[in-house]
Amino acid sequence: MTTILREIGMIARALDSISNIEFKELNMTKGQYLYLIRIYEHPGIIQEKVAEMLMVDRTTAARAVQKLQQQGFIEKRDDATNKKIKKLYVTEKGAAVYPYLKRENDYSDDVALEGFTIKEKQLLQDMLEKMRHQVKAEWDFVKKGNKRQY
Repeated sequence: MTTILREIGMIARALDSISNIEFKELNMTKGQYLYLIRIYEHPGIIQEKVAEMLMVDRTTAARAVQKLQQQGFIEKRDDATNKKIKKLYVTEKGAAVYPYLKRENDYSDDVALEGFTIKEKQLLQDMLEKMRHQVKAEWDFVKKGNKRQY
């Protein structure tokens, strides 16, 4: 039995836990920083797309977005052509914390990849992207109410 996914899971949980502790002073917990980063990097994105990017259900995304909005990190604006569509943007407050979030992400990358050659980093990036695409296909399948056969 391979333990690759266990290793990936442990790394992800450890880094998430570190971030939650370090971002507590911003009153940002439970991965809310991930939403803020995606919204900052994709101004005007809709909530459903953020949920897809993070591979979370709509309810989870809605809670995180609502909390960030209540805290003044992001705002929803009506779409110019379709008032039913709400686009997400960071506020001044959100934009002010983005560099801090980015520095933490860059630092965590540096620590996790210390001692890797450029070639190894690229190979790992390519393999993880391939893995993500395969898992996303399964996620989409199950999200639509289907049952996997294993």
